[in-house]
Parts: sequence; structure tokens; C-alpha cells
Amino acid sequence: MNIKHALTEALGDEGHLRLNDVDINAESIFAIMINEVVPEDEDQDFYGKSGNPYLSSALALFQRAGLPVNSIQDVLNMGVYLTNAVKTPKSAYQVEKSSMEESLVWLEKEIDLFPNIKVIMLMGDVAKKMVNQIAKKRTKKNVIPSGATYKIRKTSFFMDGVRVIPSYIMTGGNILIEKSKCAMIEEDIRTMIGIIEE
Repeated sequence: MNIKHALTEALGDEGHLRLNDVDINAESIFAIMINEVVPEDEDQDFYGKSGNPYLSSALALFQRAGLPVNSIQDVLNMGVYLTNAVKTPKSAYQVEKSSMEESLVWLEKEIDLFPNIKVIMLMGDVAKKMVNQIAKKRTKKNVIPSGATYKIRKTSFFMDGVRVIPSYIMTGGNILIEKSKCAMIEEDIRTMIGIIEE
């Protein structure tokens, strides 16, 4: 299945939104890691050119968690799909609320493309807010309560029977030098893999 084609077939023309133009066996995916926002240059995204910043930082976190990955295909082969919550690049320092609202239906449909999901990792506050909106639409309540991520990340939360783990943004130039956040992301990745392997 091509993700972009499946989404546009379900929801119509994506216009200026940036969707993952990647072929995936949806049934072989057991975890989704949702980053905050697409980069300015689509070649810098997870499925862009080899060596790009988003993929490089994600691979480094997987490697620090003790997992033998060297490419996006290695990550997919483990049953993990990487995506971004907001499908348009930031135009200001913070992600604009309108961009989140515009991307929400696309993110919800993207999550629903994968029938065997066991865990969703929310990589940053934007991902957490958007998945909370999806949960609220479905169940009338947030899946992740408000509070500092480091305080709540070890609590078990579920949406539609799927474990949801709040974590930290996994991209950006400084992520790999923020040792405490890196350590927590690595631990969360190991938790995710443990759930996949159960």
C-alpha cells in the first residue's frame, strides 16, 4: 500500500499537505511513532534522501536503544512506521493551531490504515495534542492527561485498545545532545519494541 495514495483515495486531494509517499505492507506495522511536523524540505523527512536530518536523528535514537538499524527500511522491517502529525512545515517558531487542525483528519486516517497497531508513540507535545483530539472525538476524553511528559510517560494509556506512550520530539539539531531526553526516548523505544514482541 502506498500511504499517500491510500490517504488521498480516502480523503481526496491533499493540496499543499505533505504525505508520506512510501509503499508499506500495512499489516506488518505494529507501532507508529508520530513526530511533530514535516520539515521545510521534503528530502529532509524520514522517507527522503539517505542521510537526511530527520532520519539520521531517529536512527541514532534507535541505535542508542540497542537496535540494529541503519536505514528507514530496517525500521519498517521491525514493524515501526514513522510519520509527522502536522503535514505542513512550520511558518513560525511554534506550530500554528490552524496547521494542526488542517492535518488532524489526515493523521487520524493515517493511523487507521494500520490494522495491527499495538503501540503509538507520541514524539512531542504537538503529537500528544493531536492524538488527544482524535481520542476526544472517539471517546469524549483525552488519552493522555495534561502534565509534564517525564512525569506521565511510564503510565499505561490506551486508545482503542492500543498502548499510547507520550515521549519527546525525535528530530531537530539539538536532540542528540539533550542527554536526559535522549535517555528517556531510548527507554520509550525499548518499551515500544517490547510491546511489539509480546
